[in-house]
Amino acid sequence: QVQLVESGGGLVQPGGSLRLSCAASGRVFSGDVWAWYRQSPGAERRLVASVTSGGTVDYGDFAEGRFAVSRNNAKNTMDLQMDSLRPEDTAVYYCNAKRRYIPQYNYWGQGIQVTVSS
Repeated sequence: QVQLVESGGGLVQPGGSLRLSCAASGRVFSGDVWAWYRQSPGAERRLVASVTSGGTVDYGDFAEGRFAVSRNNAKNTMDLQMDSLRPEDTAVYYCNAKRRYIPQYNYWGQGIQVTVSS
């Protein structure tokens, strides 16, 4: 079983920056997709950014141009650099690792709070 652990959340002022990290303990395989999702109270969980093991990235519309996702396959880690943060970015951010092919898996971290407020 793989555990995903997020770190780096907290309180930041509007316009500020935060860097989230996700680390996996246990074995993961190439050909998977790692992603950051976020969820605000009363809202659905939404994709923030994703990155494949080959380095292909994708962003939610609200993240484009402000957030940057990166992945280190050798260390089994993924980072999310968030700049120009806005109050509406306040949410719990979740790390996810999913693989469609055998061995299949869909792992989630426990989530980490990001609060953007003055």
